[in-house]
Formats: sequence, structure tokens, C-alpha cells
Amino acid sequence: MPETGGIVLTLAEIAARLGGDVLGDGTTQIRRVATLASAGEGEIAFLANPKYRSQLATTGAAAVILAPKVAEAFAGPRLVIANPYAAYARVAAWLNPLPAAVPGVHSSAVVESVVPASVSIGPGVSIGRNVRLGEGVVIRAGCIIDDEVEIGAGSLLYPRVSVYRGCRIGERAIVHSGAVIGADGFGFAPDAGTWVKIPQVGIVAIGNDVEIGANTTVDRGALDDTVIGDGCKIDNQVQIAHNCRIGAHSVIAGCAGIAGSVTLGEGCIIGGAAMLAGHLSLAPGTTVSGGSFVTKSIKEPGVYTSLFPLDEHDDWARNASLVRRLPRLAERLAVIEKQLKADTASAE
Repeated sequence: MPETGGIVLTLAEIAARLGGDVLGDGTTQIRRVATLASAGEGEIAFLANPKYRSQLATTGAAAVILAPKVAEAFAGPRLVIANPYAAYARVAAWLNPLPAAVPGVHSSAVVESVVPASVSIGPGVSIGRNVRLGEGVVIRAGCIIDDEVEIGAGSLLYPRVSVYRGCRIGERAIVHSGAVIGADGFGFAPDAGTWVKIPQVGIVAIGNDVEIGANTTVDRGALDDTVIGDGCKIDNQVQIAHNCRIGAHSVIAGCAGIAGSVTLGEGCIIGGAAMLAGHLSLAPGTTVSGGSFVTKSIKEPGVYTSLFPLDEHDDWARNASLVRRLPRLAERLAVIEKQLKADTASAE
């Protein structure tokens, strides 16, 4: 396991921060996080998935984070808390803080705006005119920040992020390498066999505590803005088209594609490689399984799946052939049912 820079917390200190209960020796020292299978001295593990419960009997972890219903399944020092997975995430963050950024502007950066002394601007960064950066913003090497952009306090942009003119990013955002915020939406009007570009005059407005993955693209609005709500977490290589509105605390997994003018309610979960057609609305709390294709609005929250299950190729081809024949079979069945009703009526 990588070293953590000498940070040590006792189990009791962790419990005091999280609000959980300690069973066993609260003075147990924790330096790292690890899995149940690999943990050893000075390492804390967690149990969130019941299928790993058997590993509690063999783990070498110094302590384990687990839920109340399985608190007695481990005899060693343990932290008992309702959400072990979230607790593990917080402990991991405390033990593995990001290196502190050094405030200042690199000599190779081009900065055309007045920025706070607390910001850190890396080599090769370009910052346009009338840009507003909050306190403690960190902009890594090669980022392009266009005119009139706003970035809130405590936000971090990894190398080679591009933020187009006028876009807004809230506080404590994390934007990973290669992300593009505010490129033109895909808007063209047909005219006698050609395509006339429609100016995209909206912006992208991103809330607080949002994380955007590497090489993800969020297009600016055509007229209204594209909006990403507070607390959203968006994975790598996701496409969010113009005029979408993503509700607060929604999660979008890698390679998902969301067409224009889609509205997600708060707390939606979109699985990897899911595709959403344009101009749809999803109810708050909706989950779309990975690989699904959504072609109509979803009015009631729940888990929705359109994925055709994986199978051996010959079986898959046979099943696909049956699916294509369903309309004709339905027509034939309707004719048969109609004839049966007629025969029944005649017999009576």
C-alpha cells in the first residue's frame, strides 16, 4: 500500500468524526485503508457488500467498518455505523489528502484577468478577460479558460480542461483532464440540402460540489442554459448535449450519452453507456441500467432496463429473429382471437 505521509488516526478519533460506535480497542491506530482480503497492520477495511462477509473471519485488518446488523461477525476492533461504504470514503479522504497546491501564477501562464493571490495557476494555462476565480482555485497545466468564465472557491481543474466563454462552475468542483465545458451544441437547420448552423447563445451553469470525469463534454445551451445541479457526479467520456438540465445529486456513469433538452430530476442514476433520446424528462430518483436506450419520458421513479441480455451468438440471433417477428405474430393472434369470438357467438 502507498504511504500516506504519516497521517495517523485512532479508531476512536475516526468514530468521533463520523458519529459511529467503537467496539473493541478505540486506541487502535489507523494509517491506511485496504480491502478485507489485503488489509494488515495499521489498515482499516470495510464491509458493505454481504457477499464478502466470509472474509471477516480471515482478514488481517487492524479494524473494520461495518453495519450494526453484522457488528458481531468480526471480533476485532470495529467501527459500527449505518453506512460503512460512505464512512470508508471519508476515512480514505482523511488519510490520503491531495498535496496542497502552492499559490501563484506560473511564469508561462497567460492571465488577462485579476485573480486572487490564493489561486494556483500552472504552466501553459490561458485565462481570458473578465474571468472571476474564487479563493483557492487550482488550475493545472494547459487549461484554457475563456473570457467571462466564473469558477467558484476551492475548485480544482486538472490538466488540459477547456472552459468556453461565459460558463460558470460552482464551488469545490473537480473537473478532470480533457473535459470540455461549453462547446457548441449540435444545432443545425436544414435548408435545401445544406445545414445552417444555429448559434448556441446559452452557457453551461454548473453547481457546487460537482465532479466531472476525464474527456467528458457538456455543451452550452442553444437559447437557454445547460444546467448541472449541485452535487452531481459525472464519469469519464460522458456526452451531455445542449439545454439539458441535470437535477442535483444525480450520477451519470461512463460513456453515457444524453441528447439535447433532456431533464433529469434530482437523484437520478444513469448507468454506463446508457443513451437518452432528446427532449425527455426523467422523474426524480429514476435509475436507468447500463446500456439501456431511453426513448420516452419516465414519469414514475424506479429502475428501468432495456438491455438485451448477453447470450451465445447463435441463441442471440435466434431470439433477435423472434423479436422481429413479434408484430406479425401479434397480427395473426388478433385474427385468431377475432375468429374465436365470432365462433363462440355463433355457437350461442
